[in-house]
Amino acid sequence: MKDEPQRHASSFAHETQDVAAVESTVRAFLRERVDGAGVDGVVVAMSGGLDSTVTATLAVRALGPDRVLGLGLPCHKTDASATMEASVVADHLGIEFKRVHLQPLLQGFEQQLAPDLAGEEPRGPTPTPDRARHNVIARLRMCCTYYAANRRNRLVVGTANRSELLLGYVTKYGDGAADLFPLGGLYKTEVRALAGHLGLPDPIVEKVPTTGRYPGQTDADDLGATYDVIDSLLYRVIEEGDPVDVAAGALDIDESTAQRLISMCVETAHKRTMPPVADIGGRSRQPTAED
Repeated sequence: MKDEPQRHASSFAHETQDVAAVESTVRAFLRERVDGAGVDGVVVAMSGGLDSTVTATLAVRALGPDRVLGLGLPCHKTDASATMEASVVADHLGIEFKRVHLQPLLQGFEQQLAPDLAGEEPRGPTPTPDRARHNVIARLRMCCTYYAANRRNRLVVGTANRSELLLGYVTKYGDGAADLFPLGGLYKTEVRALAGHLGLPDPIVEKVPTTGRYPGQTDADDLGATYDVIDSLLYRVIEEGDPVDVAAGALDIDESTAQRLISMCVETAHKRTMPPVADIGGRSRQPTAED
């Protein structure tokens, strides 16, 4: 892959969105959803990374610091330091912050359930044991987040962006579960531009995206491309309707990489929809506000 696509893609966020208008829209969205639900506030799982910091910042600007609870939920040494960074962010925002270490929960889970439920070693394209363990950690985080939200009469605010949701780069019923996704309509590069507009510190804005699964892990390693490249491709194909080969050629992206990324969107569609329901006698219809 040549340098030119990344230079082209770097301006993507600034070309597609007015960041001031985006901030206003997201803040209004948060207020509308929280007030409409009749709850006392929101809970945000904070990792110290870009997305959760932007989400928490917008929640504070929309609702006020007293209505935002930040949770730090580390499980390994690799994410413990990030949780400390999240604590500093929370302190700067003036919000309540609670840190809960998940390692004891994970150990208890594996001791009680894993021996009986693990089964045989997965083969072929099925999830690896490490991926299954990573998914458990993500779901434990969301379990704790929803517990706090239920106990405090609040909504869970997800931190996933449009890039992650389209690629399925989230854990189903883990970080892919929430009551609302304020950044769900923004590509990762747009979130970065929004962070700059919000005046967030450069170390957060420029932090290399990572899930923190192991030392040195990056999203680009997992996905096979940087978000600058990914976002430009997804925008051309998803938003503008270009064929994959046309978009890849226009952006000077390797076509096999482009095809693989779009295949990820198709194959992970189940992560973006409710589970299918068998249509028994036309009972698949859902009630609406007009009923």
